Amino acid sequence: SSELTLSVSCLQPSCFGYPLSIFFIVINEFCERFSYYGMRAVLILYFKYFLRWDDNLSTAIYHTFVALCYLTPILGALIADSWLGKFKTIVSLSIVYTIGQATMSVSSINDLTDHNHDGSPDNVSVHVALSMIGLILIALGTGGIKPCVSAFGGDQFEDDQEKQRTRFFSIFYLSINAGSLLSTIITPILRAQECGIHSKQQCYPLAFGVPAALMAVALVVFVIGSRMYKKVQPQGNIMIQVSKCIGFAIKNRFRHRSKEFPKREHWLDWASEKYDKLLIAQTKMVLKVLFLYIPLPMFWALFDQQGSRWTLQATTMDGDFGAIQIQPDQMQTVNPILIMIMVPVVDAVVYPLIKKCKINFTPLRKMTVGMFLACLAFVAAALVQVQIDKTLPVFPAAGQSQIKIINLGTDAATVQFGPQLQSVNVIPMESTGYMTFETSQLQSLNIMSGNKTTNKTITLPGGKRHTLEVKNTATGIVADWLSDNVMSKPEEGNNLIRFINNLPDPINVTMGGTSFGTLVSLSASNYSLFPGGRKDKIIAIRNSMLCSVTSKSFGYGSAYTIIINECSGDTLNVTYSEDIPPNTVHMAWQIPQYFILTCAEVVFSVTGLEFSYSQAPSNMKAVLQAGWLLTVAVGNVIVLIVAGASKLSEQWAEYVLFAALLLAVCIIFAVMAYFYIYVDPNEIEAQLDEEEKKQVEKDKDVYEKQAEADSQM
Repeated sequence: SSELTLSVSCLQPSCFGYPLSIFFIVINEFCERFSYYGMRAVLILYFKYFLRWDDNLSTAIYHTFVALCYLTPILGALIADSWLGKFKTIVSLSIVYTIGQATMSVSSINDLTDHNHDGSPDNVSVHVALSMIGLILIALGTGGIKPCVSAFGGDQFEDDQEKQRTRFFSIFYLSINAGSLLSTIITPILRAQECGIHSKQQCYPLAFGVPAALMAVALVVFVIGSRMYKKVQPQGNIMIQVSKCIGFAIKNRFRHRSKEFPKREHWLDWASEKYDKLLIAQTKMVLKVLFLYIPLPMFWALFDQQGSRWTLQATTMDGDFGAIQIQPDQMQTVNPILIMIMVPVVDAVVYPLIKKCKINFTPLRKMTVGMFLACLAFVAAALVQVQIDKTLPVFPAAGQSQIKIINLGTDAATVQFGPQLQSVNVIPMESTGYMTFETSQLQSLNIMSGNKTTNKTITLPGGKRHTLEVKNTATGIVADWLSDNVMSKPEEGNNLIRFINNLPDPINVTMGGTSFGTLVSLSASNYSLFPGGRKDKIIAIRNSMLCSVTSKSFGYGSAYTIIINECSGDTLNVTYSEDIPPNTVHMAWQIPQYFILTCAEVVFSVTGLEFSYSQAPSNMKAVLQAGWLLTVAVGNVIVLIVAGASKLSEQWAEYVLFAALLLAVCIIFAVMAYFYIYVDPNEIEAQLDEEEKKQVEKDKDVYEKQAEADSQM
């Protein structure tokens, strides 16, 4: 009977004491946040590797998009409060949002314009145009519904359900973090898959398609609950009233600027001719808080680079965590994971400890500490970048040539570069590293191996890498040049592999399903691209005899030349020559910077909103939320300006620049916070109500006395 009671109670508009409608709202929010953060996680890599933009343009467009996402909530709030109401605003903008996500998925289909089936789009501008349309629609959608969904959830509760409403907001924010955490793990995995009709590519259509599907689910779930919702009619937007009050005060002050008009205590008092004292007092409190918001965008300028610069940094690192392989865009999951751990730890352990130490850790002091921690996070990122830069290969400048020697013979070889340049000894079946020469000085070389000698003249193009293969054979010394057309480190952690046939007969070589074709004796194949961190089977067919061996692991971001020395029985004997070293700095070194930045977010972001709401009237929360979101938008614009204007060639220097800028802003904020006087809005409002009552009674007395005087006449 208890099961029957439970099912009957849940058929009613409430379930477990909560309005049934809020369950639809929580599911909707989870799906929407999954959709947004999933798409955003892979966005920077989509710009760089699919649209082929450089790091700076990719970062600029990424931050422009994020800035738009935080500007549009103001528009969404105005539409909901002044025109459509929250329900219709959420539905209509969710449709726009879903179309935007679907457009992004279509824009990333390689085969859309790849008419010659070579694996890269023939008309990139079509993909760019579709991407930009998609991103604008997503920014309108996600930003527009952002201020409406939580407020709409709050509207579902009755006045006597304060406890349930508070718990709803906790569940609501948990669903946001759960959605962002899961999507940041899942979409990079989907992106790393290979898909395509004519050629296999990284699966961006799937990585964007799943968030699009989740957004469609969010919309359907929200609409299904339509009949259960309590829909409050639009009652005008407080932001408009505040703006009008400020506008009138400025205009009125300008009109009465001559000295004959007495000064007023505050410039907003010039609005008193048209607006009541309460609204003016509330607007003063809001402006006092908004003034403190001025330095805050600099924090967000650093914080939001997790999804851009830090993700690009991870692409040059080693993501091998033993049993699992972490994608560069998955490192962003460290933030939501740490948030879920750090928020309760800071609230239950850190703050009480500080209180016990008799330290007055006011909200503004917490925010100052948050800013300082963000500076430290970027110093940590700079230190990691310095270590990465040390491992990057140096390529030849325009007037230089780099030469590497591979000795394919069983005798040692000595190579003398002339005239009067260095002499190099190479042991049998080994290779040297790349040596750098001024191209103009390279004129000849003398090779000695066994009891044979040969001389050759050199004419090499400048600004290139070359491999010299040397072998002492029965007929003399063979010395052939191979052009190494790789002038940059392989991206996305991929590896480049090529083969040299060191057998007397032609062989057909295949590795991991990729055919290198037939190689004649002492010839080399072209480089082919392979995903990082894998071991693949190498198969060689020689005179109808099949030999195979499993390759070694090439790590991430390397280039190797594999020399086939022997194929007998079914065994293949190979040696490896490293052309470009793999990424050696591990992705785990990013965890300290993520940890410090998450600590900064906990003491800055959570405290910031809490402080804002405590210092302004309850009916002004919308204005403060708009102001807070605006600081995030401006922060992303700062990234565009600083990254564009600094022209720093070294990435670590840019990190240090951002840390220095935030430190300067942090000092300014600390000074502003020192002079800030905390207020109690309820007390001020009660005081004004009291004054108003006294004024009404005074007016009543005056009216009664006047009426009495009139009756006596």
